[in-house]
Amino acid sequence: MNRLLAFLFHQGVLDAQFLQLQQLQDETSPNFLSEVVNIYFHESEKLLRNLRGLLMEREFSDYKKIGKHLNQFMGSSSSIGAKRVTSVCIAFRAATDHNNRAGCLRALEMLEQEYCYLKNKLHELFQIEQQRALAAGVRYPLQQNQ
Repeated sequence: MNRLLAFLFHQGVLDAQFLQLQQLQDETSPNFLSEVVNIYFHESEKLLRNLRGLLMEREFSDYKKIGKHLNQFMGSSSSIGAKRVTSVCIAFRAATDHNNRAGCLRALEMLEQEYCYLKNKLHELFQIEQQRALAAGVRYPLQQNQ
């Protein structure tokens, strides 16, 4: 688990905000991080669908609306420590500021790729954490000396 986390930090996928969230997890809320991240995934899926839907409209011209969705995506990505996703949102935002539809479409594709990579890696991380917790919870009965 630590190797995967180190790899994700080294690759710039995550930043220190993720560790801060991780530190909020304790015995009273052992699933805090995975719950927060799952809410992020749920909301992000909606935002990505909305962004794609807006950009696919034949008469698209509402770059401000895309900017609002991007601000939400950027904020939530930043709050969980999704560094590369946040960076792509910033580049995407620059394309919307210039009313550059082709640039927005390229940025959306990059955003979807980064988001999928993040999602897969965090699922992998949570699976490792869950396996570790299960293994720690296994208690073997002591054998009685007879």
